[in-house]
Amino acid sequence: MLIALLIPLTLVAMVCMWVLLGAAIRERAVPRLEAVVLGAVVSFFDTLGIGSFAPTAAWFKFRKLVPDRLIPQTMLVGLTPPSILQGFIYLILLGVMVDPVLLVGCVLACVIGGFIGVPLVAKARVWVVQTVVAIGLLLAAIAYTLANLQLMPGGGTAASLSMALTITAIVASFVFGVLLNFGVGNYAPTLVLLSLMGMDPRLCFPIMAASAGLMGGSASVRHIQMRQMDLKIVLGITLGGFPAVLVAALIVKEMPVETLRWGVIVVVLYAAAVMARSAWLGRKGERLPLTPEAAAN
Repeated sequence: MLIALLIPLTLVAMVCMWVLLGAAIRERAVPRLEAVVLGAVVSFFDTLGIGSFAPTAAWFKFRKLVPDRLIPQTMLVGLTPPSILQGFIYLILLGVMVDPVLLVGCVLACVIGGFIGVPLVAKARVWVVQTVVAIGLLLAAIAYTLANLQLMPGGGTAASLSMALTITAIVASFVFGVLLNFGVGNYAPTLVLLSLMGMDPRLCFPIMAASAGLMGGSASVRHIQMRQMDLKIVLGITLGGFPAVLVAALIVKEMPVETLRWGVIVVVLYAAAVMARSAWLGRKGERLPLTPEAAAN
């Protein structure tokens, strides 16, 4: 069953990188240095379990690097290659310890959800995307706070779940796959859910990383083809993410991250507030009647 995940993960990685590099060559895109540094930082802490979507979205909003409507797609495509590398590492190190039905079921459900979510985020109105991202940022901030206050479920020692809980986890993974397209990371909700069910938190990492890698790689190909992203930012994040993942996964075994989480919480809450305000103004603007000048345009 582990090989059954490693093979498609390898194929997805090859196709994703081929399409991404092809687009970069055609458009002669050059990675932005700021995005390289950002990708290195968020991928490093993502590998340690902090997550990368929330801080990346917060930085995008804070620095105004990417238009709001392109934030989810740009994050997903840029952060996917490092996530695929995480998937390889965690599947090899811990995958054999996880119940194969739970592992494969959650991963496949996340991938299917990701496919369904691609056209949804592409067609969604800007304020809808802003609202979903704002909610995702707020939930991430809550998860970080609970973890720092030792209120996050510590989990148990289980490597498998009952049939009812397994089905629940698979259904939830499908929802997480859809939300990944909107810039809502799957690490925090997956870790919370499986820990509440009694899973060993360490064994959540193969599920989280493999799901993000396979789903992200599949969805990224479609996003790249639709050209709904900032390619320079994508390339920078990917380029910075690869070495950061290797350093975090293979060199840094344990690291106190509570202080870093508090800093991330502040930034994420700020970005959530700004994003929510933008969504509110955008929705309010849609309700306003058009002036003759605006109607003419």
